[in-house]
Amino acid sequence: MKAYTAIFRLRTRMELQYRGAMLGGILCQVFFGLILIALYQALYRSRPQTQPLSHVVTYVWLQQAFFRMLLASDPDLTDKIRSGGIAYDLCRPLDLYGFYYIRIMAQKLTGSLMRAVPMLTFAFFLPEAWRMELPASVPGLLLSLAALILGLLCVSALENITMAFTMRTLDPRGIQSMLNLLMMTLSGNILPLPLFPDSWQRVITLLPYAQLLDAPIRFYTGEYGMADVIRVFPVQAGWTLALTALGYVMWRRNERHMVLQGG
Repeated sequence: MKAYTAIFRLRTRMELQYRGAMLGGILCQVFFGLILIALYQALYRSRPQTQPLSHVVTYVWLQQAFFRMLLASDPDLTDKIRSGGIAYDLCRPLDLYGFYYIRIMAQKLTGSLMRAVPMLTFAFFLPEAWRMELPASVPGLLLSLAALILGLLCVSALENITMAFTMRTLDPRGIQSMLNLLMMTLSGNILPLPLFPDSWQRVITLLPYAQLLDAPIRFYTGEYGMADVIRVFPVQAGWTLALTALGYVMWRRNERHMVLQGG
């Protein structure tokens, strides 16, 4: 356990060094957040929706603040797979899957927090029509944080499945592009899931992508309450366990049949 804690700390320190990338990410996500809110304001003026606009504005800001949690990947691992440098990692006295699971989790968590804290602070002080709301309740905020942690574990498992495919194909672009499209569409990043038809939501909210950010945001806005915990948390935990188990099996199989390329 000490080894994995050390890995988490080292990756966190490495991520903290990229302050320029953090600033660029904040400016980019704030810009897109303002554009999306302007579009939803125009939509509500032309055709009012059942979902309150203030909830949609909050949804947009939280999605943009934790955008890096969805799309961050480990370029070091990709380079090692393509060059053959992963052979050195096979010599480590650690489980290789756990080693990179902790690394990607630290990268996603640290990168997200570095951007989310200043972004959300900014969003709280905007004019009313653009402003992010406070959490619906203190229990809702706590449930939202718990759901966000489960979402982080789930998306880290998804990323390791992507890397398992990369070990076979040596090129992550295909599988990552497909996964990124699914995540951005079905997690609510392009269009908030509450704006989808109810018949669609009954299916979409059961998929793993909705567990990443949609579920935490709905607890935050109060759309999900205490009664929804026994429905949402088991789905999040179930997908996390299933994807982690699948990724672990794929990694173990790849380790037994690995063909190294390069030096």
